[in-house]
Amino acid sequence: MATSLTGRGLAFIRTLPGLVHSRLPWTTAPQQLSCFHTSVSLEGRRWDQKNRIVYPPQLPDEPRRPAEIYHSKRQFKYSKDKLWYLAKLVKGLSIDEALAQLEFNDKKGAKFMKEVLLEAQEMAVKNHNVEYKSNLYLAESVSGKGKYLKRIRYHGRGMFGIMDKVYCHYFVKLVEGPPPKKIEKTSLDAAKEYVQGLKSRTIIHSL
Repeated sequence: MATSLTGRGLAFIRTLPGLVHSRLPWTTAPQQLSCFHTSVSLEGRRWDQKNRIVYPPQLPDEPRRPAEIYHSKRQFKYSKDKLWYLAKLVKGLSIDEALAQLEFNDKKGAKFMKEVLLEAQEMAVKNHNVEYKSNLYLAESVSGKGKYLKRIRYHGRGMFGIMDKVYCHYFVKLVEGPPPKKIEKTSLDAAKEYVQGLKSRTIIHSL
């Protein structure tokens, strides 16, 4: 025999899903986005803010202070370890030599780095009063770790694994003037410096 529900019973059934949803533990506390790499700030722009440093006026007999340009590109899909080799390849070179090295490099990261260097070169002429855009060299060229997104990689027989979609940053610092000359040292020179440092330490400890 079928029983008919009263109005009060129908109202209770209608409010039941909302009551259960409010009692669930994950609805009371905010969820943490575990897919983001939490050790790197996604909003920080400290590297680019160095362009806003204002120096005091120079005296007439002081040498001219070279311009410094800071620029970066963030969160592009590439490995920071692969980008590190390209960053060290162009560090210490002039801007024209660095662009030439990246032009004939078939790596994916070379295209991103070339765009950053061209943007920084344009910034130097427009915002930093650099007269000749070729009179620049790369004083700093480093890569950084961006966000890591966790995704599922499906395997056979109902199994799966975890894969990462990696992102990285690229930071560059251009300085006005010719690049400094590199002092080439052999392994023998490095060994002599190391032994000399040990001798100086023993003399200081003996005193």
